[in-house]
Amino acid sequence: MAESPGVITIISVNSPRRFDDAMADGLVAMAGHGQPVVITPFTLMGAMAPVTLAAALAQQNAEALFGMVLAQAVRPGTPVMYGAFTSNVDMRSGAPAFGTPENAKANVASGQLARRYRLPYRTSNASTSNAADAQGACETQMSLWGAVLGGANLVYHAAGWQEGGLTASFEKFILDVEMLQMMMEFLQPIVVDEPSLGFDALRRVPTGGHFFGDEHTMERYEHAFYQPLVSNWQNYESWELAGAQDSTQRATAIWQRALDEYEQPALTLRFASNSTTTWPVAGRPLAAASHDFIQVDEACRLDLRPGA
Repeated sequence: MAESPGVITIISVNSPRRFDDAMADGLVAMAGHGQPVVITPFTLMGAMAPVTLAAALAQQNAEALFGMVLAQAVRPGTPVMYGAFTSNVDMRSGAPAFGTPENAKANVASGQLARRYRLPYRTSNASTSNAADAQGACETQMSLWGAVLGGANLVYHAAGWQEGGLTASFEKFILDVEMLQMMMEFLQPIVVDEPSLGFDALRRVPTGGHFFGDEHTMERYEHAFYQPLVSNWQNYESWELAGAQDSTQRATAIWQRALDEYEQPALTLRFASNSTTTWPVAGRPLAAASHDFIQVDEACRLDLRPGA
């Protein structure tokens, strides 16, 4: 397992400065098998960390580094990831707040700390809203920008997080997927070559004309731009005639359609003996201890040999 890690886990620090029994045991067990651990302090400014961002980041850094040192003490070379979950509380109620400007800045700064140690970086795009509404989208987008600008390698709780993590929402999941897809498209580099510069199209279209029917457009129109999952780009009159649904209502329809159309896949299990058995995912347990390995759809191999 140590030669080819297959499991990764989050080790949450019970800030300030405490690895409780469950987290410490989990860290030791994972490190003992050479599996990656993501050390993540839970540093909420004003509650589990000082109220100032600089102090909270200093505490976060110390707690994360301690966990990494512990992992190396258990097994030198254990893969580790720098985790960050620094935000603030509502000072009027003490409730956690996410997607705040402070949270976004912490996401950026934590990425700089991770790069200082040449470590991969985990963060989150959380929000506090109690509903899949404009507040939830605004807060998630705020923290997501912090994660992206911080160079996050793993964005945890990426879709569906609501009520500060106390609930999950199908609608919020769909809206978050849209935001994540748009961010991934944003991160694609701009292609600059002879065809994309379109000089021929610029020569063909007269001053004051339009490019809708030009061959440069017709060759590319199907895939020219990101196609939204939830967003509606109709004008007001067309949107109203189509039912005047807002984004949350459209998200509801999307997840309900996805569940209605879902077909449970079958697992095709190929054994070393060249026999093939197809079972549903929720089928009976597999007794395969006598086989060298199980190959699932020729893509994922689970090695059952002793010592593997």
